[in-house]
Amino acid sequence: MSLLDKEPVKKVEKFLKKFDENQKVITLETSARTASEASSSLGCEIGAIVKSLLFKTEDTFTLCLVSGDKKASLNKIKKKLKKKDVSMASADEVKNITGFTIGGVSPIGHSIQIDTLIDDSLDRFKILFAAAGHPSCVFKITFKDLKKITNGTVEDFVE
Repeated sequence: MSLLDKEPVKKVEKFLKKFDENQKVITLETSARTASEASSSLGCEIGAIVKSLLFKTEDTFTLCLVSGDKKASLNKIKKKLKKKDVSMASADEVKNITGFTIGGVSPIGHSIQIDTLIDDSLDRFKILFAAAGHPSCVFKITFKDLKKITNGTVEDFVE
């Protein structure tokens, strides 16, 4: 079975095609589980890799799209969300909320609607790469289109 036939990857590809019929999922020979692995597999700067990190508050979840060379700041996220209690979601919560397992969490195609914050430093790159539902699948997108396809809010929330 091809990676493109796996359900989470098909879900991302369907979402991408609805947004832009020319979009497609790229299958890599190597893993893109981490930003470092993805950048070396793709031959791009680590900062052009979009990390999809799920954070949990008292009553909701927020997806933070972070540049591969940056770290999300919990303090800044707390201020942006106006919440006292913010933490990383557990692996089970990530799977239940997004429909993806860690290492392949896509910024799109989630099981439910999730509020999304986008790291403003991603705007430095002409082309970005994000996970497409599997550790060896990604898709290519511009910052402007990432903002549009995720309906995300661009903020400074990194260290």
